[in-house]
Amino acid sequence: MTTDNQTDTQQFRSEKDTMGAVNVPIDAYWGAQTERSRNNFKIGGETLPQPLIEAMALVKKAAAITNAKLGRISDDKRDLIVQAADEIINGALRDQFPLVVWQTGSGTQSNMNMNEVIANRANELVGQGKGSYQPIHPNDDVNHAQSTNDSFPTAIRVAAARQIVYLLIPAVQKLRDTLASKAEQFASIVKIGRTHLQDATPLTLGQEFSGYVSQLDHALIRLDAALQGLYELPLGGTAVGTGLNAHPDYAQTVAQTLADLTQIPFVTAPNKFEALAARDAEVFASGALKTLAASLNKIANDVRWLASGPRCGIGELKIPENEPGSSIMPGKVNPTQSEAMTMVVAQVMGNDVTINMAGASGNFELNVFMPVIGYNLLQSIRLLADTCDSFNDHCAVGIEPVTEKIDYFLHNSLMLVTALNRHVGYENAAKIAKTAYKENKTLKQVAVELGLLTDTQFDEWVKPEAMTSPK
Repeated sequence: MTTDNQTDTQQFRSEKDTMGAVNVPIDAYWGAQTERSRNNFKIGGETLPQPLIEAMALVKKAAAITNAKLGRISDDKRDLIVQAADEIINGALRDQFPLVVWQTGSGTQSNMNMNEVIANRANELVGQGKGSYQPIHPNDDVNHAQSTNDSFPTAIRVAAARQIVYLLIPAVQKLRDTLASKAEQFASIVKIGRTHLQDATPLTLGQEFSGYVSQLDHALIRLDAALQGLYELPLGGTAVGTGLNAHPDYAQTVAQTLADLTQIPFVTAPNKFEALAARDAEVFASGALKTLAASLNKIANDVRWLASGPRCGIGELKIPENEPGSSIMPGKVNPTQSEAMTMVVAQVMGNDVTINMAGASGNFELNVFMPVIGYNLLQSIRLLADTCDSFNDHCAVGIEPVTEKIDYFLHNSLMLVTALNRHVGYENAAKIAKTAYKENKTLKQVAVELGLLTDTQFDEWVKPEAMTSPK
């Protein structure tokens, strides 16, 4: 077989797989099956994300350690596989994983890409040439006791769990803590509330921010719940969940090995048939990410609306001015961190639709949408973590109240009349508000003119600071 990009046979080496000979770039660590896929799936440019590549190498490392412990491969082979896998885990050979997401739905080509690269690098370490597959064979040694059907979804879960634990949760926690600090700082600032985009009764700015804090607290709880499903690993189910060609102790031992390597409490999935055929844990995790995105959209939108202006908007908050906002309007500054965050939200919600569709589309013993599930799930995690960090560092930490605007809106709101319900009744209070609005008068003026109360009574009963808690 001659590859499409072959221009000089001197630049290629010949390798064989079960379908025959393939010409592979002479310096490539990948082999025949990767090269076939590289030429058969020229679709888009989206390759597997680095966290998934690292997780696949971790799976191969854990498998080699486990297989040696169970007497299925030699210690010498284990050491070579582990050394090559460690190089990949540490970021080396990144350009040796060229395959796009749009390939076989099980991820077989990417699994073989990893097997071939580890085998060729391991053999190179003992002076053997690429393509020799001696002493390490990609199928017999690197892929020992594995099928793509259990190793690839295991890698997705390992990658997603690592990214959630070590990247996303810390970012959400940091933003949550910043907003909690602001809530405490703003605890005594009374402002007007808004419902339906209309004036409502007062609350404190601290109370408003406490709502954002609670949203993120709930998000952290949901992420922890999502992790419980991701911790269950399919590895050991091999082709269809029966564990054919794996040692009876392999599944439990390899899960513990991965837990030790990552410091994450992975366990073997209790039912391998579900773990191979369904991707429910990934769908659930994506739902938690989507819900976090919904919370972030609310927070980002509130902040940019409350900071709108500077002279013709609400203007109750001042946010950091990070960059010029217009190529034509001098001096304009925009709420760019909110805009970036809400674009991330749109992407994450789109990713969730893809993951839902893919997760619902498994047939019989295998789901064959795994590369796109892994790609979108990891993109959502990374984008959410990054936008939380960015919004925190470049916006949230610098939010300040504009007390003049806050006081102006508070004392001009007609909804302060709500405090009079208990004293003059709902209908009279509504009459006061409507008359004040129609005649452009204060609530106090109208209430006194209508003979419903005195100046002193109004001042005693309508106190915005007393309207922020049950009475």
